Amino acid sequence: MDIASLHFMANQIARNLAVGGEDAAIAATAQHITDFWDPRMKAAIFASDQAALSPIARAAVERLAPFLPRKEWPQS
Repeated sequence: MDIASLHFMANQIARNLAVGGEDAAIAATAQHITDFWDPRMKAAIFASDQAALSPIARAAVERLAPFLPRKEWPQS
């Protein structure tokens, strides 16, 4: 899956969850990514330029990044 699609998906998840407030949306977006994205998807979004992410999606990804083992990060 290309990074533009992953950014779109993360932004869409964050937008749908934003009605609960920013803090809840960040937590719920992070939980959704944890629960439903495969390790390759997570590794790709963590390693990408996150400028295309909405503030909620970016915060969710930043919240999860420390929990991804470095061995799963894509090799540059």
